[in-house]
Amino acid sequence: MIDKLEMFIALARERHFGKAADSLGITQPTLSAGIRQLEGQLGVMLVWRSSRFGGLTPEGQRVLHWARRIVGDTRTLKEEMRAARHGLSGDLRLAVVPTALTVAAGLTVRFSRAHPNVRFTVRSETSIEILAMIENLQVDAGISYLDNEPLGHVTAVPLYREEYRWVCHESHPLAGREEVAWEDLAGAPLCLLTPDMQNRRIVNQNLYEAGIPAESAIQSNSTVVLMAHVEAGDWGTVLPRQQAEFLAAGRAIRVIPMKAIRPPHTVGLIAPYREPHTPILEALVQMSRSLGEDPASL
Repeated sequence: MIDKLEMFIALARERHFGKAADSLGITQPTLSAGIRQLEGQLGVMLVWRSSRFGGLTPEGQRVLHWARRIVGDTRTLKEEMRAARHGLSGDLRLAVVPTALTVAAGLTVRFSRAHPNVRFTVRSETSIEILAMIENLQVDAGISYLDNEPLGHVTAVPLYREEYRWVCHESHPLAGREEVAWEDLAGAPLCLLTPDMQNRRIVNQNLYEAGIPAESAIQSNSTVVLMAHVEAGDWGTVLPRQQAEFLAAGRAIRVIPMKAIRPPHTVGLIAPYREPHTPILEALVQMSRSLGEDPASL
């Protein structure tokens, strides 16, 4: 039953039999047979079928909710038993918004030193994708914005308040400023994150309130790409302090505080709203709470 529920969760996530099978490392006929067996065990049709995946039936939507709970609880049980035998060990999957990757490294380094038998997989994802991946059990936790857009039903632990920096080459006209106002960016060639990134939407809000069109000459979902264009000398960008300082280290680039228009947004750890958490995840939540009480350490 658990294996079939995992198949059903993958199918609901991918909305395609072939892609769901690939994500599980099984053949499409095996997946199709598993879904049909699950339907037979439950006595309901879960999926609308035609020549391709046609969506979940109303009963399928209800089963999906229970499938996530059952599979999540089963994984928690297995993790608890492993921790009882071997202590904290195993894999922890973390999805992080791109602008918080340097902070995520600070958290994972501290956690790894305390628990050397835990292995991390860290993925860079948008805030929307992180919530979906947590719901679909693809990752164990995420680091994302906590107060700018709805999070839904999750455990949230604040880590730090985001401060923005203007990032430009030393030859840029604004490079000599001690502080840059959002109004000062009028007419400046910008390179910014893509609109699917929540950081970009926050930057757009600030530009709008400063009366500046939220336009960029270059946009990318990678902050490394943004910094490469900044280093070329013609463009500037806006990034959170921690990441700006990390990416600018050793380069002919200025990192200048931005004059705040809006209250700073909070970034933190988000995890499934489930009690109990796995022992590894609970330890990560507790360490995040400790670091959140001393954000300067990040």
